[in-house]
Amino acid sequence: MRCGRHLLDLSFPRVMGILNVTPDSFSDGGRHVAPDDALRHAERMLAEGAAIIDVGGESTRPGAVPLGEQEELDRVAPVVEALVRELDALVSVDTSSPLVMREAGALGAGMLNDVRALEREGALMAAIGSGLPVCLMHRQGEPQDMQHSPAYDQPVEKAVVDYLARRVAECEAAGLRRSRLVLDPGFGFGKTVEHNLRLLKYMDSLQSLELPLLVGMSRKSMIGKVLGRPVEERLAGGLALSAMAVERGARILRVHDVGPTVDAVNMAWAVLQEGCEMPLNEESQL
Repeated sequence: MRCGRHLLDLSFPRVMGILNVTPDSFSDGGRHVAPDDALRHAERMLAEGAAIIDVGGESTRPGAVPLGEQEELDRVAPVVEALVRELDALVSVDTSSPLVMREAGALGAGMLNDVRALEREGALMAAIGSGLPVCLMHRQGEPQDMQHSPAYDQPVEKAVVDYLARRVAECEAAGLRRSRLVLDPGFGFGKTVEHNLRLLKYMDSLQSLELPLLVGMSRKSMIGKVLGRPVEERLAGGLALSAMAVERGARILRVHDVGPTVDAVNMAWAVLQEGCEMPLNEESQL
């Protein structure tokens, strides 16, 4: 997939490192707001094996309040510019804002990641104009209310497939080429724990759409509710979910803990490929 100046090989799973430049994200809000802090954290994630750095300037956690477009751009722009200039990183911009989308390519970003699947007014045309690939995510409701008793009148995996198929068709009809699309089933966005678990169990049904799948479950409440773990103790659960997602067709894993996830993903992929074409670490042949 052509991502600005970069080519992203999705013939095997890749890890996307999360870089929130927000004061209120559920897991790491406020930690990387300063551009220098963001740059150092991105550098660590790249060293641990991240193929993509996903920069977000607006929190989409349950209950989050929408942010003004200019304020979001002011948060994101200096960080994206620094990552591109200093690290030559493949940067994804996590945004629903047409203004930020229009500026993303000029800033040097290589991808757009929209939790609202380009449904916000002006977003679809802004994404087309950017020339960048886009991830379309399923959600039910908006961050302010999406976890207020979410319900579906059909199996959740079918609802997700139907919604994403419709959005893909609408985007293509508007002129956004299919080759520029990635899909995200939207774990935690308008879904109960039971919805999330079922969605992962049957996630291979999304492969019928024949587009790359991006999955984000890192540190989410579904792990906490199943295991009884606070946010800072959800790594093991997240690694298990990442391995299962790879088995069910995920090609991009969006995570906070890059190094351990890279190992888990590579191990899962080696099993699925039965070791074929997998470089082995000769120092670890025990």
